Parts: sequence; C-alpha cells; structure tokens
Amino acid sequence: MPAIISIKNLSKTYANGFSALKNVSLEIEKGEIIALLGPNGAGKTTLISIVCGIASPTGGSVLVGGHDVVQDFRHTRGMIGLVPQELTTDMFETVFNTVSFSRGLNGKKHDPVLIEKILRSLTLWDKRDNALRELSGGMKRRVMIAKALSHEPDILFLDEPTAGVDVSLRKEMWQLVEELRATGVTIILTTHYIDEAQQIADRIGIINHGELLLVEEKQALMRKLGRKELILDLATPLDAIPAALSDYALTLSEDGRQIIYGYDAGSNHGGISGILSAIEAAGVSFTDLATRQTSLEDIFVSLIGDK
Repeated sequence: MPAIISIKNLSKTYANGFSALKNVSLEIEKGEIIALLGPNGAGKTTLISIVCGIASPTGGSVLVGGHDVVQDFRHTRGMIGLVPQELTTDMFETVFNTVSFSRGLNGKKHDPVLIEKILRSLTLWDKRDNALRELSGGMKRRVMIAKALSHEPDILFLDEPTAGVDVSLRKEMWQLVEELRATGVTIILTTHYIDEAQQIADRIGIINHGELLLVEEKQALMRKLGRKELILDLATPLDAIPAALSDYALTLSEDGRQIIYGYDAGSNHGGISGILSAIEAAGVSFTDLATRQTSLEDIFVSLIGDK
C-alpha cells in the first residue's frame, strides 16, 4: 500500500542562504500517528508548511495521496487539516460560524450536523454562539482544531497543539487524536512535550538543524538506543566497589547505598545472574533490586547533543 505522504530529498533554502531543511526523506502510512521532535528552529514548522502548500520547497518533492503538493495544490490541500501554532482567526466571529466558514473555504457544502458533532467532541457546543475573543486560550486552541477538522481531512497536522494549554485539555486532545486515528485519519504532530510523543505516537522522528536524524517505531527506538540499569539497594553502605568486582562495569552511588550496572536494552542479559552471584560472593548484601530503562527524553537529549 503506497504511503499517504511521500517526502523525497526535500530541501528549503531561504534567500539569505539559511538552510531550513536539508534533503529530508520520509514516508508516512495512512492511519498512523507520527511525532516530530526537535528544538526551536529545527525545521519542523517549515516541513509542515511545505507539505501543506504554504511554503515552496527549494528542492525535492512531496506527494500527498499520490498527488504533487506543488502541481496539484488544490487536491492535496483538500486532504489536509492544519492546526498551526498561532491562533489565526477572526476574534469577533462566533465559534459556529468560524468553523462553518472554514469548511466552506475548503469547497465543502454546508453541514451543520457535522459542525455540531465536531464542536461537541471538543466540548465547544456550549460556546457555539460566543465570539472567539470571549474564549480562554485553551478554548481558542480547540476552535483551531475544529476548523482543521471541518472539511473531514484524511491527514491532520498538529503544530505544537498543546502549547500553553492545561493538563486536562492536553489529555482530552490525546483522546481526540486516538479517536481520529480510529476513523483512519493520519496524524502528524510536532511537540516539545516528549511525554506527549511517547504517549500517543506510533513512530517518532527527531529533527535538528534541518536534518531528519532518525525516524523509528517508538518501541524499536527505545530498544535500539535505550539503555537499562540494574540498581541494587545495599544492606550496608560501601565506601568503594570491592576489588573482587573490579572486572565488572559497576558504579557506586554517591551515598554508597546503591550499586548500579548499566547495559544495552537490546543486548543479551544472561550475564546479570553472574554479576549477582559475584556480588554475593564478595560479601555484599542487598535488600532490593530494580531496573530502569533510559527514557525517550534521555535519547532525544543525547541525539541533539551529539549532533
């Protein structure tokens, strides 16, 4: 089955010579959720803008549903819903009219039943007659999402969708994303919240300085780049690791109350039992043990730092 979005060798260089994107290639399957992580200025918004037809590429190509975003703009734009970072809409218009007008802009017939369904799903129905200027920041963000969904897009771009909103709204949005995915909508989101990506994404891409450093299925990424630690709580604090254990890559916590052994998450862990036996043979007693795996945040910081 062909990808719903196919990006090949995409580049964007501005007149001042700044390269916002450098030969980015990415295939996105229908119905998946992919999260793009990266610091400010990494190229996330530029990538979204080109796919949505808002900006023009310097090189490479983008196909949406098999159609080129430059040569067949009207068709591809009709397949896409975009929730931008900035709140760009008429602050004096009502919620209902704003969302209805957005549907009409995308060439769809007036459908008040659908608009009501969208507003209810975003808990906006009670605010349908309110002007946008009367809403809180979180409610305005919901209206932006409603606008993006008004023409029933196959693809939804969420550019920092939960920036500046409260925790309860973030969780509601995560639930909405899952519901949309269940209907077959493909979702691409950019976010600064690593826990957000880890919570809802199928695949995670990390972008920095205009380069796509990697794109991996979430669990595969954790297995591939993550590390685990075996942590032993000692019955009696130590001043140093015993000489008999010098052959093992063990570290002692600053307070001397824990011995820590680090290993690759995807490696064979058969040596752990031998380490535990050696620790006991060295006369070191422990009261508890636990394992901890490197978080996605650790991986993200490591990749960005390396780059």
